[in-house]
Amino acid sequence: MNFSPLFLRAHLSFASSGEAFKMAAALPLSPVSHQLCRISNRFWYNAMTPRFCSPVSSPCYIGVKGIGSSSQLRARHPLISSAASTDYLLHDVGATVAVLSGAYALVLLFESLTKRDVIPQRLSRKLVHILSGLLFALSWPIFSASTEARYFAAFVPLVNGLRLVVNGLSVSPNSTLIQSVTREGRPEELLKGPLFYVLALLVAAVFFWRDSPTGMTSLAMMCGGDGIADIMGRKYGSYKIPYNPRKSLAGSISMFIFGFFISIGLLYYYSSLGYLHMNWETTFTRVAIVSLVATLVESLPITDQIDDNVSVPLATILAAYLSFGY
Repeated sequence: MNFSPLFLRAHLSFASSGEAFKMAAALPLSPVSHQLCRISNRFWYNAMTPRFCSPVSSPCYIGVKGIGSSSQLRARHPLISSAASTDYLLHDVGATVAVLSGAYALVLLFESLTKRDVIPQRLSRKLVHILSGLLFALSWPIFSASTEARYFAAFVPLVNGLRLVVNGLSVSPNSTLIQSVTREGRPEELLKGPLFYVLALLVAAVFFWRDSPTGMTSLAMMCGGDGIADIMGRKYGSYKIPYNPRKSLAGSISMFIFGFFISIGLLYYYSSLGYLHMNWETTFTRVAIVSLVATLVESLPITDQIDDNVSVPLATILAAYLSFGY
C-alpha cells in the first residue's frame, strides 16, 4: 500500500505523541468544551489529522505540530496546569463580580420601587424572595469547571448575608433595604427569615452545586414554591387549612404546583447543559414526592418556632437526597 509523505508524517507524529494525548484527555472539560471537542473530532477524524483537546485557553487545539515529544510535553505539564488554574481563577472572579452585581441590582430595583410606592412592600419582599434565589441558581453555569468554582458562587450569598447582619444589628441601617425585605419594617427581622434565606443559598452552592438535583429542588421549593404560595394564599386564601388557620388551601396547592414545575425546569436546564443525567421516567415521580413533603412541612403550624426558610429547605434536602441518592 502506498502512503503519501504527508500521511506518514502525521502518523509518526501521532504515534510519538501518544502519551501527550493521554495527558490531554485526562484534563477535565466543561460540558460546552466537551461538545466542541466532539464536533471537532468528527471533522478532523475524516481529515486523518490528530486532535489535541484541552480546556486551558480554548476547547480544542488541532494538530500536534510544535507540541514536541512526550518527554517535552511532560516537562510542560506544570505550565499547562498553571495556565489552566489562572484561567479558571480569572473566569470565576469575573463570574462572581457579575452575579454579585446582578444580585445587588435586583435588590436595589425593588428598594426603589418600594420607596416610590410603585409596588407594596409586601409584594416587593416576595418578589425578591422568588427571583433572587432562582436567578442565583440559574447563574451557576457561568462559573468555570474547576472544583473551587462553587466557593466563588457561594461568595455572593455570603456578601449578602453580611449586609443583612450589618443592617440587622443597626450598625449601618439601610431603611430602604429593611422596608423591602422585612414583614414589619424592623431591622432585627433581617436576622431571621432573610438571613436564613441567604444561608440556604450558600449551603446549596457549597454542598450540592450544579451536579446534584438535591440543592436545586431545595431552592426551587424555598424560592419559587414558598414565595408564590404566600402571594396566592393572600389573594385567594379564603379557605384555611383545618390544622393551621394561618395557612390557606390555595397557598398550599400553589406551592406544590409551582414548586414541582420550577424544580423540573431547573433539572431540565442543568440536564440540557450536561451537568445532570436524569432518568425522566422516574424523575417526575420523585420531584412530585419531594414537592409534597415540602408543602406539608410548610403547612404545619410551626412558623413561630422555626422559619419557613429553614424548615422548607431542610425538609426538601432530606426528601430529595433520599429520593435521588445524591
